[in-house]
Amino acid sequence: MVSHYDVIVIGGGHAGTECALAAGRVGAKTLLVTFNLDHIGQMSCNPSIGGVAKGQLVREIDALGGAQGIVAEAAMIQFRMLNSAKGPAVWSPRAQCDKVCYQRGMKLMLENAPNVSILQAEVAGFVVHDEQIEGIVTSIGETICCDALVLCTGTFLGGLLHFGLVHYAGGRAGDPAANLLSEAIGRDLKLPMGRMKTGTPPRVLAKSIDFSQMAEQKSEMEEEFFSFTPESDRPALPCAVRRHMPCYAVYTTDQTAQIARANLDKAPMYRGIIKGIGARYCPSFEDKVVRFAHHPRHLLYLEPEGAETGEYYINGISTSMPMEVQKAMLSTIPGMEHAIVSRYAYAIEYDMLPPSQLTRTFANKQYCNLFTAGQINGTSGYEEAAAQGLAAGLNAARFAAGQSGYEFRRDQSYIGVMIDDLVTKEIVEPYRLFTSRAEYRLHLRQDNADLRLTETAYKLGLVSSARHDAYLKYEKRFAELLAYCQTTKTAGKTLFELLKTRDFDLSTP
Repeated sequence: MVSHYDVIVIGGGHAGTECALAAGRVGAKTLLVTFNLDHIGQMSCNPSIGGVAKGQLVREIDALGGAQGIVAEAAMIQFRMLNSAKGPAVWSPRAQCDKVCYQRGMKLMLENAPNVSILQAEVAGFVVHDEQIEGIVTSIGETICCDALVLCTGTFLGGLLHFGLVHYAGGRAGDPAANLLSEAIGRDLKLPMGRMKTGTPPRVLAKSIDFSQMAEQKSEMEEEFFSFTPESDRPALPCAVRRHMPCYAVYTTDQTAQIARANLDKAPMYRGIIKGIGARYCPSFEDKVVRFAHHPRHLLYLEPEGAETGEYYINGISTSMPMEVQKAMLSTIPGMEHAIVSRYAYAIEYDMLPPSQLTRTFANKQYCNLFTAGQINGTSGYEEAAAQGLAAGLNAARFAAGQSGYEFRRDQSYIGVMIDDLVTKEIVEPYRLFTSRAEYRLHLRQDNADLRLTETAYKLGLVSSARHDAYLKYEKRFAELLAYCQTTKTAGKTLFELLKTRDFDLSTP
């Protein structure tokens, strides 16, 4: 007997998880298919959630009933509000996470989610009839039918890893590439594809690092983090750690740059081996020292990968140099003269589908029941992927139910800004969201995501009645306090006017 689902999601990364959860929340019978169930929600690169514009996205995902903010809080080992010295429009929450806790928490949410099933399998083909995808075929010959299909393949589609001049197929280090799926897209769907590239830095063991030569960056104590969801409406996540661990800042040296420049002939990017387009705003270290040769040093952050591991992520030194060159560069950095590398840095090339093929609902223009989300659309970042996954999952479920798609607007959310950019602009490099991309950023703040989106989410079926009731109480209290500030005068000015000029002691009752 052939199985049938309303929605099938291919991929268990940040796009795929939010996609399946969103589809399930609005009532669609949903199946998530991925290579390895133990790698669902894996933090393949930076063990953090949020950041400039990204933190706004996480809060919007949460306002729409998504999981990323809830799981990030459970896995949090450091929290900071970035840009707090600037205007509120660019305040951005960011958290370091225990990557094992995050992965386990997201997997558990999927396992317990109503209407959602998960399956460990490799997709090798599609069942196509009259410009519509009717199902998938796995590598062991199982056919599974669906009304709507969502591709959330991350870097796995035709993935190729580069360690210096050594390269081999892989979706990320330790996982296979989805070559059968990539071939099926070309063979069965005949969709045009592009090629992009990203990379990751080395990981180093804490016991080999002299932190006394670095600047300590402690966690900030905040009353609010990512999620507005009441504790009573949150799922229990036994993996939760919620600790406060410091990060460390250090600069590279002129010797670090000299080693990189002396070995450019061993860098696959400079040898012309890598064909994929990389991110301009997040270059590899060898690219930094060439493009910014006038800078004598570059800032690095050492970020803990978890509460129960000694591995540190070296943010700022992404590279595809050979292993011996990576070791030599690290040995020139203060405090890492004797660093023990636990995981080498590498670059990865992967296939993507240019987002000009999409409508604003993430539906493919040629196959109306095919949706795509995440890096397959030419984007980068966990948060961008998760936001796309939520929107694609919602619209795939609505398509399966015979309903019209929902389009997020630019003036409504950062999600709307991202979607509009993807479908209207030529994406020539991995797309990343910035506050500067949002012309309505004074309105699209991280602190008002619920006020902007939760009512809409409730009407779409994305949030529960309990969450909506809590929101209504919050909205009423917010309106009461705003009215109080607008009418109560101090020294001839209303509290609202004083707050806007920051000429007010916030501790005053």
